[in-house]
Amino acid sequence: MTRRVPVAGEQPYEVAIGAGVQVELALVLAGTPKVAVVHAPPLAAAAGAAVETLQTAGVAAEAVVVPDGEAAKTAEVAAGLWEEFGRLGLTRSDAVVGLGGGAVTDLAGFVAATWTRGIRFVTVPTSVLGMVDAAVGGKTGINTGAGKNLVGAFHPPAAVLADTDLLAGLPEAEFRSGMAEVVKCGFLADAEILRLLDADPTGRRDTEELIERAVRVKADAVGEDLYDTGRREFLNYGHTLGHAIERLEDFGWRHGEAVAVGLVFAAELAGQAGLLTRTEVDRHRDLVAAMGLPTGYAGDWARLQQVMRVDKKARGASLRFVVLDGLGNPTILTDPDQSWLDAAWAAVNEGAT
Repeated sequence: MTRRVPVAGEQPYEVAIGAGVQVELALVLAGTPKVAVVHAPPLAAAAGAAVETLQTAGVAAEAVVVPDGEAAKTAEVAAGLWEEFGRLGLTRSDAVVGLGGGAVTDLAGFVAATWTRGIRFVTVPTSVLGMVDAAVGGKTGINTGAGKNLVGAFHPPAAVLADTDLLAGLPEAEFRSGMAEVVKCGFLADAEILRLLDADPTGRRDTEELIERAVRVKADAVGEDLYDTGRREFLNYGHTLGHAIERLEDFGWRHGEAVAVGLVFAAELAGQAGLLTRTEVDRHRDLVAAMGLPTGYAGDWARLQQVMRVDKKARGASLRFVVLDGLGNPTILTDPDQSWLDAAWAAVNEGAT
């Protein structure tokens, strides 16, 4: 069964979730003269299948290889893709397919947004993280020395094809990392996600339902707030500290692992502010731990605070965190008391292994 989630907005589109949905590329891109399928080396076979699907439909498609993981999200790799698009002769009548995890879809979407000031873009996410987060919502970007995703564009895809067959070869650690974004959506807006993960913390038993539910949480937010000025900001729950950890670790930590620690930190901070009870704070830590994700981090607190101040959610000199005022009720905490921050950090630091 294919699950379908509509995403509203100025440029509405649909997220298709299920086994084999990659074949819908032929329908989505029918009549497109040329298509570049951007992928990382480990996904050469899947990219080849996508190219064959498109060519059979009469589309001149070609695979373009980029580095794997966060190494793809650099200005140098983006510039290389621009040159490749020029070689292929892509025009505004053509399209780009980003096939891969969140890093590849972020990069491919950014280059699609900037090539001829924007051409059509389809995401075929191949990881849980990509399916529930990076591939949905139209945020694209690359990293710089100043921080993660500070250079980018809002460029909604024409479609998202979350083919769950592509999860078969996903390493367990990568699957688990993606589930951090799923549990985030549970804490933010969907208690049923938490119930399903309580019953099976691996997420393997109800994978498609969990993905669909997480996508619906994101679709509801981005359909109302594409440009991240209001409700969409809540999707950054756990990300302020999470992105700082990724930066300090030179992206050696998986995104979901860093976000998992960020969720525990944000819960502890909300507890300090009197917004969450101790039981609700512990609910975060206990479920994240049961899922096999980290709940602590041993790092340089002073440096982490410096990095958080240049996070894309910051406003001027203000440090801003998404927190919960009760489960399922997100809000923004601006310039929290330093003693609250220090106490939340101590709880996370003490939980490091």
